[in-house]
Amino acid sequence: MSAPAIRTHPLPYVGLLAQRALDDIDTVVIHCTELPDLATAREYGERVLYAAGTGNSGHYYIDRDGRIEEYAPPGRIAHHTRGWNDRSIGIELVNTGRFPHWLDTRHQAMGEPYTDAQIAALVGLLQWLQGEAPALAQIAGHEDLDRDEVEASDDPAVKVRRKRDPGPLFPWAEVLGVVPLLRVA
Repeated sequence: MSAPAIRTHPLPYVGLLAQRALDDIDTVVIHCTELPDLATAREYGERVLYAAGTGNSGHYYIDRDGRIEEYAPPGRIAHHTRGWNDRSIGIELVNTGRFPHWLDTRHQAMGEPYTDAQIAALVGLLQWLQGEAPALAQIAGHEDLDRDEVEASDDPAVKVRRKRDPGPLFPWAEVLGVVPLLRVA
């Protein structure tokens, strides 16, 4: 399959991310940005958080209009899911999620639906990635792989999920109906 339209927009530190063979990738992790827009997601991705001069970011970002941006090529290990980075590609869908009160007990609902354009772009990207990464066999939501709970920001006696993305409105059946990857649960 030919590549979908992807705008290459590498992070400033992309050259510092460790390299890997595409054969080492067996998982795609679906995220939502939990931020208001792509520009804000870019700002978060550019933040240097580690001594190596890198930060947290997915490989691909899909805006609400279906535009795909590549922040890190799949041959680089981006920091998007603890314990899974070496073997996975992170795809971020622009969506407000719980923004700006991520850990507040009163703001745990994720009510923004994903757009048809986002899902169509995601399906095209996944189909293309299956040809690029021969070992790609499974897909998971960030919430499937990071089940940690942390103290709620409004009440430290209560625990909330650290990660809930892509959330309950992500159309798993629709995506898996077109892109037959085994879902990690």
